[in-house]
Amino acid sequence: MWKQLIESLTPDREFGPPALWAEVSLAENKLSIKFPEDLRNLLFETNGVQGQYGLGLIWPLERIVADNISFRADSHYKDLYMPFDSLLFFADAGNGDQFAYPILNGSIRRLDVFVWNHEDDSRTWVASSLAKYLEWWLNGTIKV
Repeated sequence: MWKQLIESLTPDREFGPPALWAEVSLAENKLSIKFPEDLRNLLFETNGVQGQYGLGLIWPLERIVADNISFRADSHYKDLYMPFDSLLFFADAGNGDQFAYPILNGSIRRLDVFVWNHEDDSRTWVASSLAKYLEWWLNGTIKV
């Protein structure tokens, strides 16, 4: 379903191999968060999607884990930005901005997608779901 949707939205995409259930579970354990079903199902079809010029439309699990841990633990970020414990980053805009799900009280309760602006530390709603994020990002509705 996810690969078919992305193929219908852009010819400029490269799919990774499917993630295994154990890999997704390990990533969730490392980040102490259960991923939304849409993200889990996408990762089971393709462990990451690269767009035009190598843009991370959806990061592979390794990057999801590494970037989220880095953002939460980097002491320099603590002096510059609000805490990142309330975001699960899963993609980037190619300009330093990141796309994320909101984390509320230790879980993802809303399927909305937000963009974090690396220049002013704002966190702005951009889509009501992962599918809408992909559609709107790829057709230019989302501007960052």
